Amino acid sequence: MGPHAQDSHGSPPAQKDLYRDTWVRYLGYANEVGEAFRALIPVKLVWASYGVATAYVTADAIDKGRKAAVSPTKDTGRSVQVAVAVVDTFVWQALASVAIPGFTINRICAASLYLLAKSTRWPLPVRRWTTTAVGLSAIPFIITPIDRSVDFLLDSSLRKLYSEDVPKSGKHTVAPASDSTATKST
Repeated sequence: MGPHAQDSHGSPPAQKDLYRDTWVRYLGYANEVGEAFRALIPVKLVWASYGVATAYVTADAIDKGRKAAVSPTKDTGRSVQVAVAVVDTFVWQALASVAIPGFTINRICAASLYLLAKSTRWPLPVRRWTTTAVGLSAIPFIITPIDRSVDFLLDSSLRKLYSEDVPKSGKHTVAPASDSTATKST
């Protein structure tokens, strides 16, 4: 289909979101990968992985703000729509893509390394590589529960402050003609 083609319902197809529908969304996983490798790499590299993930979060928030700036306004002013889009996206992504998963993988890896030290006689390098494998393998399993929990948290708190007329950039709406969600998982 061409760029102006319509779907079977007569509406234009959803526009692909660079930050949520392409390989770019994997940059949001950088800190989880950094945490999984914490036992093997210098801590500066772990912190650099947080820098990559934070850059991804910031870029997505700016993108959603730009999309809100060009969307048709309702009763609420454009600047309010832009602010809500940026804040909602940034807070959601900061929690669901950086803070909570980073902490979760960190604790899974720390527990794994501790348990391996107490229950095996494996050499330290083997325990460290095993811990890294455990951390990496946990990433796919933590994403959906964290995403849903952050949706619930924001729906129960911050999003209650938003007017019903203002589009939210998180799970609920992104920008006109987009069916993307804020989650890293698809």
